[in-house]
Amino acid sequence: MVDSNLRKRPQATRYGAATMLKMLMQSLIHCAFSHRFALSRPRLRQFSQATPVSDGWHKTFAACLLAFLLPAISVQAAVIASVDRANVELNESFTLKITVDTAIDVEPDATDLEADFFVGTRSQLSNTTIVNGQISRSRTWTYVLMAKREGDILIPPVRIGTEQSEPVPIRVTPPSTTLPGEADIFVTTEVDHTESFVQAQVLYRVKVYRAVATRQPRLSEPSMGGVEVLIESAGEERSYESILNGKAYNVVERVYALFPQESGNISIAPARFEARVLRDGRITGRKIFESDAIEVTVNPIPPPPADYPDAAWFPAKSVTLAEDWSREPGSLPAGEPITRHITVTALGQLSTQIPVIEPASADNIKLYPDKPEFRDTAEASGIRAVRRDQYAMIGLSAGNVTVPAVELPWWNIDAAEWQVASLPGSTLTILPSATAAPLPAPEPLEEPEADAKPASEIQLVYVDFWRYVSAGLAGIWLMTIIAWWWSRRPTSSESKEPEAPPIHKQQAKFLKAARKAAVSGDAAAIKSNLLAWGRLQWPENTPRSVGDIAKRVSLPLSTQLETLCSASYGPGERSWSGDELASSLRSFSVLSEKEAEKPADVLPPLSPA
Repeated sequence: MVDSNLRKRPQATRYGAATMLKMLMQSLIHCAFSHRFALSRPRLRQFSQATPVSDGWHKTFAACLLAFLLPAISVQAAVIASVDRANVELNESFTLKITVDTAIDVEPDATDLEADFFVGTRSQLSNTTIVNGQISRSRTWTYVLMAKREGDILIPPVRIGTEQSEPVPIRVTPPSTTLPGEADIFVTTEVDHTESFVQAQVLYRVKVYRAVATRQPRLSEPSMGGVEVLIESAGEERSYESILNGKAYNVVERVYALFPQESGNISIAPARFEARVLRDGRITGRKIFESDAIEVTVNPIPPPPADYPDAAWFPAKSVTLAEDWSREPGSLPAGEPITRHITVTALGQLSTQIPVIEPASADNIKLYPDKPEFRDTAEASGIRAVRRDQYAMIGLSAGNVTVPAVELPWWNIDAAEWQVASLPGSTLTILPSATAAPLPAPEPLEEPEADAKPASEIQLVYVDFWRYVSAGLAGIWLMTIIAWWWSRRPTSSESKEPEAPPIHKQQAKFLKAARKAAVSGDAAAIKSNLLAWGRLQWPENTPRSVGDIAKRVSLPLSTQLETLCSASYGPGERSWSGDELASSLRSFSVLSEKEAEKPADVLPPLSPA
């Protein structure tokens, strides 16, 4: 009984090893044939069961099978390219997907796409699935493309590692040529002056007409070329209804105030509106609608008028002067102050551009100017600027004082001529000071008696002594006053500090230096100049970094500054374009606090009846 069991034990061990080897070969057959010949699991099971594996030659068969199937197992996964639509319009975007049926860290090489397509948003997605215990992984890269030309275009292969996708054909048809008023969506732009002057306001108006519902709308900020231009938003975005040729449109309107800083030409690129259109129950890819380009000629500053040869350059649409007093100016006691406020209101100009008002000095009165107040508001006609100056006035002695008239020459940008805004003169009556006490009348001196002559002589000596003492003290006091005045007197007229240039000129200087640094690729100089510009633009809320400035300015400058920050502080080596950053610094606008808090380029939804 014991010997029988001992004889069976080697046989069982030998049979178990063969079984295990057979199972290993079946697994190899399943993996290899399913990968290369796409056999299903039941067919593989039939194939493996129908293939006898004897105990004598299993090692040789397994070795040969492994040598034959290892190349199939090591083959890389296939790269598959697909598009969401095979027929698109020239101004319509479509999506290209590159999928790999395995987890891989290699990025696709899509540089060949840029030959015939504009490459927009890029994204990637990793996916893991488990079915019946089988784990499969895949990774997909998505590209938003827009064709550069019409016709049948072949999307080139995209390479990932040593593998590449197959080319994908696509047909690009011409865009819709329906005229404005008949098209479902169109964009118009206009300016109030095609010929202007340096620092004179030019209103640039953009209107987007939509007769169909859209999704994900985006209206880009204006792009300027040519001379340097300051861009300010002239009011909030407006939305209203309009009917053209019997067709109802929802209109979104934006108005920008342009202030050229030098003579030359302003090249305004076409306004660009992107959206997905909801038509016949389906949503198209992102489409682009553009307006016509606009050119504006900027003339140099004309000479001042003959009557005002020292007039400062001050262009505007309208200018008014107003004044008010802290109290009734009819009568003013001598030595008591009165405050005069002079307010300049200009339409079509910035408050920092309003010249300083310096009233002519009058005899018998002293002027003490105070710090001015500035305010800018946006309205449909442009920027309305207000400068408020105040002067403390003190009458020196009693009498009538004539306050001269105030005159401010300015250039009317609509009439293209010099005009003068003025305030009439007035008369102040200076009264005697109410606090001055009348001097007491001198007491008569008694005549001395004849017999008291020695006493009279002694009294005279005593009076003369104190007179001399008083005169000496008065002289010392007078010398002290003269010494104090001499120490307070400026040493020379040449030692006075020069008057600081206007804020807008300082800002233009920093922006010009930042553009120069961007062209030369000097990131540190760009940041220092932009931060200096930001301290002047937001003196009460100074930005601490270029990224903070990016949140307060419009596109495309905000995107370029974020790219610069990512390249400077982000992980790895990232590139930024100095030319694009320099171009965006030529034309941008400063966002208001409300615009900076909300997402950029948000348009109201449209669902017309």
